Amino acid sequence: GGNASRSPEAKAPALPRICISDSAPGGCDVTKEASVSVAWPDEAATPRTNLEPPPQRWRRPGKTISKGHRNYHLMLNLQLGIRHAVGKSAAKPMRELSRADFDPREKFWTRFPPAGSKTTPPHSSSEFRWKDYCPMVFRHMRKLFAVDPADYMLAICGDDALRELSSPGKSGSFFYLTQDERLMIKTVKKSEVKLLIRMLPSYHKHVKRYKNSLITRFYGVHSVKPYGGQKVRFIVMGNLFCSEHRIHRRYDLKGSSYGRKSDRFEEETGDATTLKDLDLNFAFRMQRPLYKELHEQLRRDCAFLESEGIMDYSLLVGVHFCDDIVPASKMALSTFTTSPELSANMLSACQSSVSMPEPCLSAKDLDKMADHRKPLARLGAHLPARAERTSMSNIDPFLSGGRGFSSGRSKSGGEAYDVILYFGIIDILRDYDISKRLEHAYKSLQTDPSSISAVDPRLYSQRFRDFMGRIFIKEC
Repeated sequence: GGNASRSPEAKAPALPRICISDSAPGGCDVTKEASVSVAWPDEAATPRTNLEPPPQRWRRPGKTISKGHRNYHLMLNLQLGIRHAVGKSAAKPMRELSRADFDPREKFWTRFPPAGSKTTPPHSSSEFRWKDYCPMVFRHMRKLFAVDPADYMLAICGDDALRELSSPGKSGSFFYLTQDERLMIKTVKKSEVKLLIRMLPSYHKHVKRYKNSLITRFYGVHSVKPYGGQKVRFIVMGNLFCSEHRIHRRYDLKGSSYGRKSDRFEEETGDATTLKDLDLNFAFRMQRPLYKELHEQLRRDCAFLESEGIMDYSLLVGVHFCDDIVPASKMALSTFTTSPELSANMLSACQSSVSMPEPCLSAKDLDKMADHRKPLARLGAHLPARAERTSMSNIDPFLSGGRGFSSGRSKSGGEAYDVILYFGIIDILRDYDISKRLEHAYKSLQTDPSSISAVDPRLYSQRFRDFMGRIFIKEC
């Protein structure tokens, strides 16, 4: 309740993003499903092509991998391999998937000599071998997620270099971001590749059945092995924070408390800092239909992960504070359409690859609009909510005494902000293997076992959903 206050810190205005596909990963749904067009002063008159990075008024995350960077040649190899794999795949007709397509042995090696070969181009890097895992399955997956093959290849293999995100975390993985910010590339361990390939049939079935699944969208699994060098395995996936809005706060939430606090002081926290469970001091109030849909999908996704023996996953949450862009009430909104066919103006814009900027519509704005006039949103992307500041004792399931779950709902009485939320379930390639069992046993000697992240998948799933039920609450 209460009037919306300004966001905790003054930020530069967000700018409209341009995404290529009809349903780009991370929620950039701006073409065929668009139901509203918006004109911003001085912006609409200067269209950009869909491959041109959006203008930014804040520092973009990561460091561009240019010549001299330690991973420059790895990036070149990766781009050559993706171009080859997607091109080779596109030359074959699409067909129905068979059981053999999911076989862990369904992988293809390609040799890339510097001088080129009958099937590979010459290049300036040293010789390397490229491996594609279950290529037909991931081709179907990209189609399922509405990722166009040409756009996919161009995003990774175009003239723009990838950007390497901050230093690797505890997992030791490196993260790379495409310049259009739609795709994320992560280096992974052999065990993670094996786990993903093992669960691929059930994962494909799950995301095909539940289009609004919050689980990470995987687009490809590959490896590069330079001649005389070490093999590097990586996965290509959607970037949750592909958005025209600036992400002001990032949270990695597990529902556990042991070690779940950022090591940054509050005054050192910036946009790029990923905060944890004990840093969270907001509850997010959502409209009842969204609230119901979110928790129902969380139940389905957690049940799937539990059935696969997966634990230690997180809900990655991005928060954009709405008062950092032009208020929606001051925007020049053009005519909405209820027709399934696009209006002539919108169709023209789509055909010329010009994106319409999305308004930052708050929950209050949406309440005032008729249902058929509301812009479309995908669960986990561009969802309006009210962030209500609250004390951690009202949210945290583990009280200071470590006595387990609190039975109360989140209570708020402080400041409230209109926000846009982006979120999804990440880090799902960890099962409850012997190392996690040993981790649980060791940490249980130091603290309350129920506060540890590494627990049995069934307990993890229940605790995770209980915690999210305290963070995402329905409107009064």
